[in-house]
Amino acid sequence: MSPRPIGNLEDITFRAVRVLKEANLIACEDTRRTRVLLDHYGISTPTISYHEFNEAERSEELAARLLAGATIALVSDAGMPLVSDPGYRLVRAAIESGVSVQTVPGPSAALAALAASGLPTDAFHFAGFMPHKPGQRVKALQARAEEQAT
Repeated sequence: MSPRPIGNLEDITFRAVRVLKEANLIACEDTRRTRVLLDHYGISTPTISYHEFNEAERSEELAARLLAGATIALVSDAGMPLVSDPGYRLVRAAIESGVSVQTVPGPSAALAALAASGLPTDAFHFAGFMPHKPGQRVKALQARAEEQAT
């Protein structure tokens, strides 16, 4: 897994660029958005779409390629794959097949916001995206009202 910069193409590590160049294939949420990053760094690795609407069937296909020896980099549109983004099914399929999964550290919107917030950073809670429906959103916020962590 390789994280994508969040808003600034320069917020990528040398290692992430190398991994993307050396992979046989890059699975990404939106091939057009990822192509902007790849073109910026002169990366010609082929891409394949991997998003919430095709994740189930695409995970099987990609797991088979991994078993055949391919190196596949997984990227989301921004930030770290699997953190409120697709990828869980592919990682589970790889692990269950005995394929090694490696991750490349990188940008995190949650940690960047936490560090700049002025709020306590010794304990924090990441709950993902809030529900879209107002009633569900109120319930989710009420459930966390007594929480002491940022």
